[in-house]
Amino acid sequence: MKIAIVGAGLTGSLLACFLARRGLEVTLYERRPDPRVGQAERGRSINLAISERGLDALRRIGLVEQVMADALPMKGRMIHPVSGPLDFQAYSASGDRAINSISRGVLNNALLSAAEAAPGVSVEFEHRLVELDSQAGRMVFATPAGKVSAAADVVLGADGAGSAVREQLLAEGIVAEDVDFLDYGYKELSIPAAAGEFALDPGALHIWPRGTSMMIALPNPDQSFTCTLFWPAGSFDALVSAGDIEEHFRTNYPDLLPLAPELIDDYLHNPVGVLGTVHTLPWQAHGRTALIGDAAHAIVPFYGQGANCAFEDVVELDRCLDDTGGSWARALPLFEARRRENTEAIAEMALANFVEMRDKVASPVFRLTKRIEHGLERLLPGTYVSRYELVSFSTTPYAEVQQRVRRQHQLLGAGLVGAAGVLMTLARVRRRR
Repeated sequence: MKIAIVGAGLTGSLLACFLARRGLEVTLYERRPDPRVGQAERGRSINLAISERGLDALRRIGLVEQVMADALPMKGRMIHPVSGPLDFQAYSASGDRAINSISRGVLNNALLSAAEAAPGVSVEFEHRLVELDSQAGRMVFATPAGKVSAAADVVLGADGAGSAVREQLLAEGIVAEDVDFLDYGYKELSIPAAAGEFALDPGALHIWPRGTSMMIALPNPDQSFTCTLFWPAGSFDALVSAGDIEEHFRTNYPDLLPLAPELIDDYLHNPVGVLGTVHTLPWQAHGRTALIGDAAHAIVPFYGQGANCAFEDVVELDRCLDDTGGSWARALPLFEARRRENTEAIAEMALANFVEMRDKVASPVFRLTKRIEHGLERLLPGTYVSRYELVSFSTTPYAEVQQRVRRQHQLLGAGLVGAAGVLMTLARVRRRR
């Protein structure tokens, strides 16, 4: 069978590696030039945090050590207040579990090279999908040499949140989409190495929570940090001069200025990106054309699960092919049925985590709650597990995570009410004496 994967990004490249193991003939079509040649687009990296779900996918095809060689483990959050000391908050009760910072470009290049080296896989760059007949599997691509036609038995859209495959399915009237744009944008800044060393602790994800906005920073192997501002959409336009920018950061991010000598240039010249959640229904048509990863269900980046969720999609599609004897007509609807509630669950949790990161992590009440939660995890190992650990350090389905955490909170609430009742009864008994 001939399989066409539109999009040679993270999801498409990983998917090609999985399908190559099945002896299928796979062609990756990518609208960009080869990303391994030339420079990355300025201000568009957004470092990734690869955790257990992504690692599980890489292990299954023997790529985890090769792909993650340059990844940097982050064992918790480092909170940067406007004034006062830094506050490190471990991700796990044990303090030794970590998510892994890796450049999107580095990861994409490693997966793309692995796919290209796999038997039966070919890659066509500078091929932008402009026409699709989803029932016949016929495609037309715009290329530097003109339009090119191609056909495949199965067409898989792994081309991201702005998916051209999804656009074609919408035009055919086969799918419907709902895109919920967040009223926030993002802009990247950078912190270079200081005398050949990291300017900040590389073992943490750094957060500057500021109520309605925030900045984060993730470490890179060259001892630099990639920073990302997440501000209300109109806020970026309010700072237009170097003086305004410097004054704003001196007031709101005072510890950043000495660390970021190119801050003003980055701010003035790096683009503002948009953030949103994509809901698509259905994900497949005719049992031969389908969407996967962000093309089907893009989410906001605040749980660090976008790539992890997409990688888990690839694992589940592979499992569905096993369970249907390799029948794409049965595997594609089964894949959607198994994954939809989980992708909806992580979309909700990612939005909730944005509020936690920008508003709550600096709160004394939040810190106390986390200490209690980690205490319960140590007291009741395997019985009480935090939502963060279930999402980041397990492959428990996202929908099950939501349900389990809800039950844990209900039991904890009932326990606290019961304990309060006992204390009140004891107090009354003492008064009577």
